[in-house]
Amino acid sequence: MNRVFLKTSHLSYTYPQENENETHYAVHDLSLEIERGSFVAVLGHNGSGKSTLAKLLNGILVPTAGQVLVDGIDTVDDARIFDIRKKIGMVFQNPDNQLVSSIVEEDVAFGPENLGIAPDEIRRRVDEALRAVGMQDARDRAPHTLSGGQKQRIAIAGVLAMQPECIVFDESTAMLDPRGREEILNTILHLKHDLGLTVILITHYMNEAAMADRVLVMNEGDLVLEGSPEKVFSEVETLWKIGLDVPQTAEVLHLISQNEAVKRSGLISPDVLSEEETVEVLKKLLSNAGGDGQ
Repeated sequence: MNRVFLKTSHLSYTYPQENENETHYAVHDLSLEIERGSFVAVLGHNGSGKSTLAKLLNGILVPTAGQVLVDGIDTVDDARIFDIRKKIGMVFQNPDNQLVSSIVEEDVAFGPENLGIAPDEIRRRVDEALRAVGMQDARDRAPHTLSGGQKQRIAIAGVLAMQPECIVFDESTAMLDPRGREEILNTILHLKHDLGLTVILITHYMNEAAMADRVLVMNEGDLVLEGSPEKVFSEVETLWKIGLDVPQTAEVLHLISQNEAVKRSGLISPDVLSEEETVEVLKKLLSNAGGDGQ
């Protein structure tokens, strides 16, 4: 089995412009690989190209230039687009746009029915998908009676019932309150760690990106940073320059590290990101300061 699930090579996409002599790249010359079973977060402000990238990855849009391969399948191959859509599911920002039925279990069954799956298999898939998102007790309810977070979990169940290998979450927590966001994040972690799915999370929330295996940062169509959350969020000045915030822990350590005595201590590591690790660093710094009589 190929270790790389998604691959882009010099990928570019331009939207039509009123002035034909102007070219504005929504995504520009992007080459990357996403491993099977990984959790990748894509960060960027509005207009950075991250949602365009999401649509390119599963063939909703096709490249202006370059290439997207999904498990070896080129997204411009019209004869294979059905195979691509089976491999990659998408969960969008507004769950109401993905809910099509008046009963939860019928909504989750909609995708498999359109794939021509046998009724017994559909029932099994619906049961599994609802259990995976913790919504089995809501199977007989009407979707409009659910909270935003619950609706989004039903939308995820509908994608899961189609048994994709990868799910792209296109700002799927943006319209939710903190509790709803927490529900979806817990579901995403379950999909990755327990079900082994490849997860791509398009987001502008730093704390969400910090939970990923790898973070991609986009700005005006270009990939400007990539790496582990610890590595990316240590680039505080670069992130601020393109208008992004950083997790509070990264900001605190960055500001403290401007002090010459702290720099000399060597206690601030670019690998520190969690609250627990930050607290330990601060304790050591205070201890050193006390020992030096400062």
